[in-house]
Amino acid sequence: MAKQKQLTRSKLPISGRIVMFFVRHIQQAMASMGELWRNPISSMMTMAVLGVSLSLPAALQVLVKNAETITQSWNSAAEISLFVDERRSSQSIESLVMRLRTYPEVAQVHYIDRDQALDEFQRLSGFGEALSYLDSNPLPAVVTVTPTGKYSSPAGARELLTKLQLEPEVSFGRLDIEWLERLQAVVRLLERTVLAIAVLLVLAVVLVIGNTIRLAIMNRRSEIEVMKLVGATEAFIQRPFLYTGIWFGVIGGFLAWVIINLLVWYLDSALVDLLGLYGSSLQMQSLTIAELGQLILLASFLGWLGSYLSVRQHLRRIEPS
Repeated sequence: MAKQKQLTRSKLPISGRIVMFFVRHIQQAMASMGELWRNPISSMMTMAVLGVSLSLPAALQVLVKNAETITQSWNSAAEISLFVDERRSSQSIESLVMRLRTYPEVAQVHYIDRDQALDEFQRLSGFGEALSYLDSNPLPAVVTVTPTGKYSSPAGARELLTKLQLEPEVSFGRLDIEWLERLQAVVRLLERTVLAIAVLLVLAVVLVIGNTIRLAIMNRRSEIEVMKLVGATEAFIQRPFLYTGIWFGVIGGFLAWVIINLLVWYLDSALVDLLGLYGSSLQMQSLTIAELGQLILLASFLGWLGSYLSVRQHLRRIEPS
């Protein structure tokens, strides 16, 4: 029978053989999907395990992406405060402001004199009555400098601060970005954590799919023995199991996407309230279409890999008696 099929294939033109190649693959892909429907409970349990396993690193990746978006928006709001020497005259301060505006690293310059600083402190601190007992204004004049985008990062802002403090009218400068550096360190830690967890869960997905395919091979042992007796090739026998692993991965990837969207919907309102306290109005972002496609491709590849390793190991052990 096998020789007859080979003779039949040899008579077909190249275009016909290519068409038949894809037709056979489509038939076996649909047949493997049918096998999943015939065992719905075990199939859904396996897909649910894969969906949850894939959703954890994907959810952490979404968290890292949103954290990077937030830190970028806060980077642009970096501001340097330059405290002016009290002994300087108003003309000297005006000259300082004019020179600072010519810096290519500076986007905006705003001057706050001593009286404005005292009024603002009384209004915001709640110590207005206590300050009225002071004989003189203890607050210095301040020049606030907003760096350009290139120098709004912590490293660039520190470099600019060092340069601005060389001005003779400046007593000292202040750059409050320690919290931003800590936040960026947390984001970098999250990125490494995502990578480590992703590697572990990838191994778990491959092992789960491999064990599921092993059980499927054991259940169809008699059928595989008959197929080998009639001359079926190993590629023909193992192809349905490979497609089964791919279907597991594809559906598990879609389940992971659904879980991530539910988490984003659940956490979005809490994140909006938290960012509102810091003057930000960003909303939580979910996976984009491109990232969803990458997740599905990764899940299907893992399904194929787990199936391939299991099939190559267990099919060779089955020989017709």
